[in-house]
Amino acid sequence: MTRELTQDGFLGGRVQAWQPRTGYRAATDPVFLAAACPAKAGEHVLELGCGAGVAALCLAARVACHVTGVERQAFYADLARRNGVDVVEADLTALPAELRQRSFDHVIANPPYLAAGAGTAAEDAGREGAFREETPLAEWCTVARARLKPGGWLTMIHLAERLPDVLAGLDGFGSIAVLPLAAREGRDAGRVVLRARKGGRGAFRLCAPVLIHEGATHLRDGDDYSATARAVLRDGAALTFD
Repeated sequence: MTRELTQDGFLGGRVQAWQPRTGYRAATDPVFLAAACPAKAGEHVLELGCGAGVAALCLAARVACHVTGVERQAFYADLARRNGVDVVEADLTALPAELRQRSFDHVIANPPYLAAGAGTAAEDAGREGAFREETPLAEWCTVARARLKPGGWLTMIHLAERLPDVLAGLDGFGSIAVLPLAAREGRDAGRVVLRARKGGRGAFRLCAPVLIHEGATHLRDGDDYSATARAVLRDGAALTFD
């Protein structure tokens, strides 16, 4: 079956990516994930569950690093390749030998948000696979740890309500920092971005939240991003954990 595609711009148009018109479509979360990864030029990054490759493209646009994506859904793996991402089509629980023999400076991930059995299943299979957890979060963390070099960093974005599940899976990690993302002033954080270092010994940090939009309510047409969010989403700035 042929699926209609759109070419969408990210980082103020610096990144262009093909996506399906219906089904799973990347929005702001992969951009925040890419902005939070502390990769440096020349380093190697593995993205688990890369989808169409938006996070990988945004990260590579900010810093000249080498990103390899893993994607189990053939349609999205093909799209990511079309978008210019180096992709291995595989389930993260059954990585091919070529990846099991490599170590990376960083692993990034935007795992499915919905726990198994929660909510109503999406009609689109690709969207359902992207949003509903089949592989437990602890397994994502275990695979990330196995693929990281000693001292390497895991960067992950997830629902705030799933933070306990993520933290429970971080055996072997330390120097954990959690950055809440709140839609507006006075609202609870809906997302969290987390960094954890393989073998790290630093104290746990819960950072001050980043507000995505200005003001307590939406007051005008167009986007009303905060200065921090606009710098990340439009200008390709790094998301800092200060």
